[in-house]
Amino acid sequence: MAIPKRSSKWYRIKWFTDEDTAEERKLILKLDLLIVPYAFLSYWVKYIDQANINNAYVGGLKEDLNFQNNQLVHLQTLYTLGAVLGQLPFLFLFPKIPMYLLIPSLDVVWGVFTLLQYRANSYAELAAYRFLVGWFEAAFFPAMHFIFGSWYRGDEIARRGGVFYVGLTLGTMTAGFIQAGASAKLDGLHGLAGWRWMYIICAIITIPIGLLGLVVLPGTPDKPNRLILTKKDIELASFRLERAGHVLTGKVTWGTVVKLAKSPRIWALLLLDVFFWNGSVNTSTGGYLLWLKSLKRYSKSRLNELGTASPGLGIFYTLLVCFSSDLLLGPAWAITLAHTWNIIGLVILTIWDVPEPAKWFAFMTTYSAVAMSSVLYGWINSQLKYSPAERSFTLLLANALAQSTTAWTPLLTFKTMEAPRFKKGYPFVLANAVCLIALAHIISWYIERKE
Repeated sequence: MAIPKRSSKWYRIKWFTDEDTAEERKLILKLDLLIVPYAFLSYWVKYIDQANINNAYVGGLKEDLNFQNNQLVHLQTLYTLGAVLGQLPFLFLFPKIPMYLLIPSLDVVWGVFTLLQYRANSYAELAAYRFLVGWFEAAFFPAMHFIFGSWYRGDEIARRGGVFYVGLTLGTMTAGFIQAGASAKLDGLHGLAGWRWMYIICAIITIPIGLLGLVVLPGTPDKPNRLILTKKDIELASFRLERAGHVLTGKVTWGTVVKLAKSPRIWALLLLDVFFWNGSVNTSTGGYLLWLKSLKRYSKSRLNELGTASPGLGIFYTLLVCFSSDLLLGPAWAITLAHTWNIIGLVILTIWDVPEPAKWFAFMTTYSAVAMSSVLYGWINSQLKYSPAERSFTLLLANALAQSTTAWTPLLTFKTMEAPRFKKGYPFVLANAVCLIALAHIISWYIERKE
């Protein structure tokens, strides 16, 4: 049975399809309530803990630890290296490990190393913690998309992933509020600077959410969490996926790798992910915060409060793009929607010599760049529904390969010493965004032709 077609008119949008029985709708709702809130909460704290380095930097860390030259971008790179290298062991392990045990365990250790950053007294010590935070975060994003693809059809993933991905923008925004509050209320309490209190607060939020995953994550149909799923739930979930052409079991072998290596569609999707990561690297390099600081008119707490505006708008961008992909536009046009808005802002930032209100507008478009992430990974999930082994391997490979490029491209294009203008950075991101849109439509045409 083919995947149901998306609604062509906005007033015909439905959360379920006509093919879903009453029993199936009850199961889908149960899965939604188990998977999506946890994915959202966990990704929320991930981005509180990831984005807080930029907030800490403008909130006093630079002066306290005597940062020089490009050490901020070096810390961002070390985090990325940890995140990339940490994914490699899981290329062959995903289908073999219960997801409901793996993800929460990594989350708890992530929280421990987030906490340890409060005691850093040198650049080298903080760099080691950032690398390990990245290492234990590594598997989370592809693992969650593997879980989405294990329970939902291809036409159901993007909007669930969109709610999950709101955690990124909300986490970045929350990190700003936490640092603003810590700078204003806790700076100097018990001899600790405000930015150190921020890491303590982040860890207090992170570790309990990690433990929550042990009791709410359903795992996958072949390795389910039987604390929360009945045998009937698992059988029904397997039936509806098999009806839509999904295969539920399989292990990664070298034959899997060889088969994927011969597929032009897979290479195109990998390249698309590379363009995505580099077409949105402006969201993590701190350009907006560094520009605000360069204006020299705001206090530390006010800087971090203003820094929440751009990721706050990202919540709207993410929900709009991901729901549009599933219910109206499809992946290629949803990607176009997101990055056309991103391109408008990047053109302004590339020109730079524009009135200040234009720069405010440009920075407010920034988080449209990452709004289509769940669309892309949902697309990969749906294209490889016939093999969980190929699906898990490709999700991890795509994420690791694309993210690895952002370990060195910011070092060349977003050097801290060149802030806030980044003469090479914004044109570089702009070029990747244009290539992303073009390649998305080429892949869409190829898939339609093959089908």
